[in-house]
Order: sequence, then C-alpha cells, then structure tokens
Amino acid sequence: MHSPTDHTARLRGAAVGAASGAVAIFAHGLGGGTTAPEGSALALLFAACALIGVIVASVRPRYGLTSLMGMLAAGQGIGHIALSMSPGHHHHAASPSMLAAHLIAIPVGAMAIRAAEAGMRRAITSVRRFILALGLAPVPAERTARTTSTDERATVRLLLVSPGIARRGPPARARHLSHLAPA
Repeated sequence: MHSPTDHTARLRGAAVGAASGAVAIFAHGLGGGTTAPEGSALALLFAACALIGVIVASVRPRYGLTSLMGMLAAGQGIGHIALSMSPGHHHHAASPSMLAAHLIAIPVGAMAIRAAEAGMRRAITSVRRFILALGLAPVPAERTARTTSTDERATVRLLLVSPGIARRGPPARARHLSHLAPA
C-alpha cells in the first residue's frame, strides 16, 4: 500500500533540476558551446532548472522510470535552450557527441534518482520503525476542555429571536422534569 504523502518528491525535484543543469552544461560543452557559462546564460539556466525542479516535485510520476526519464529529457532540453539563448552562443546544429551525452545521461540519471528515492524511503521507514519500537512516537498534545458559562439571559434572547418553527415537543428541561408533575 502506497502512502498518500510522497516523502521523496522534493528529493526527486531537486535531483532532476540539478541533473538537468549539469548535463545541459556538459553536453553544451561537448557540442562546441562554452563550458563555463556566464552572466545571463547562467542566470537563465538556474531559473529554468529551479522551475523544472519545482514542477517535478509537484507532479507524482505515474509510470515510474519512464516518466522520470521524460522529465529528465524535458529538463535537459529546457536547460540546453537556456544556454543557447546566451549572447556568445555560436553553434547552431546538434553535434553527435552532444546528443550522445544527453541520450546517455537520461536513463543513467533516471536510474540514479530512482535508487536515491528507494534509499530515502527505506531510511524513512527504518527510522519510523525504530521510533515506534522505542515508544517515542509523537503524542498529540492534550487539549483542555473549555468551560462555557451559560447565561440565562442569552438563552431567553435566543428563544425570543428564533423563528417560530421548531421541532415539536416540550422543551428539553420540561421533558426531564415531567415525572415530577402531578398527573
């Protein structure tokens, strides 16, 4: 049974965002671009990778490794486009070495991220079991009961203001005291 809370979503988002940026820089360098982007290209790459990370963290992958590979491919593509928009960008065609770097990084990165997710889940589960075994499970704080003082005047006002349609029968107080009335 899967937990409705995905504890590894942030890890997955951060990993996909970071891997997208790193592979985009590496593949861009293999394709003839600059290996050390500067200024606006770097800022655009950081913004794109942060956006990809947030989107991936908020989306739950439905098809496991395949959807994670799609997310990585999209992230790397967006990262590469962000680097290509720099003013000093000179190459226009995708070189075979750049495509090979992207195509190798996608499944390798997806498997590494899935392995990290599995390790994180195992660590969370073992820590949770350890805490439960020690009996140190967090106990909700006890709430003190609030005592309310009933003011008879407020009750009378409520009766005067309330609509005339009510449930049938004697008032609750009269029902409890009805056995005292003479027959």
